[in-house]
Amino acid sequence: MLVAERHQRIVEVVNQKKSIRVSELANLFSVTDETIRRDLEKLEKEKKLARSHGGAVSIAASQDGPEIPFQEREVMYVEEKKEIAQEAVKHIVETDKILLDASTTAWYVAKNLPNIPVTVLTNSVNVVLELSKKSKVTVISTGGTLLARSLSYVGPLAERSLDLYHVNKAFLSCKGIHFERGISESNEQQARVKQKMIEIADTTYILADHHKFHFQAFAHVSPLTKVERIITDSNSSDQNIDSLQEIGLEVIKALR
Repeated sequence: MLVAERHQRIVEVVNQKKSIRVSELANLFSVTDETIRRDLEKLEKEKKLARSHGGAVSIAASQDGPEIPFQEREVMYVEEKKEIAQEAVKHIVETDKILLDASTTAWYVAKNLPNIPVTVLTNSVNVVLELSKKSKVTVISTGGTLLARSLSYVGPLAERSLDLYHVNKAFLSCKGIHFERGISESNEQQARVKQKMIEIADTTYILADHHKFHFQAFAHVSPLTKVERIITDSNSSDQNIDSLQEIGLEVIKALR
């Protein structure tokens, strides 16, 4: 089988199974694990799939499709999310009142957050569970209608509960950042909650790896002029960073 043909078949298999391990692909195509890892690296650069710990996951469903389950998003672009989260916690200090959304990147922020006296408001089940291990962190959940795929609370109750609070920093991710059309999400419910989150924060940090740039998802959240800072990963291009700075955003590039 030619390399190009194998690459095409790998993408087909990943899209069909949604996620698959390197060892399974190696057995399927009768090649070594190392060969498959090189294949996946090339295919990820071509934006045909996303590498995960020990395998690959499909990104086909993310293109204006339904919300990807948290368990699948958790293993997409892991290194980028970890970089961003490690940078984000540098901007959190004692007595801060912060907001974390239900993104996997925000969950990594919760995992990296030291056990210090801060208050965290969130609509994420996973963030609540993660922070329950840290005795000095006060955790407030919005409540609302639970979306099982993302393990997040949305809907009128979540939106009304956010009106009761004010935070000095919000750390939010999104589905896409289009440099002209702004920030977008996979569905209207998530978009409405994040609109409210931006409204109640003094400073909003958008946590976005470079794969999200120049992409517009289904539901509009906010123009870029409504947020103050973007934290992105070390692979983000200087051109993209310059473009965002020209809009007036402070762009923070995480260290590798």
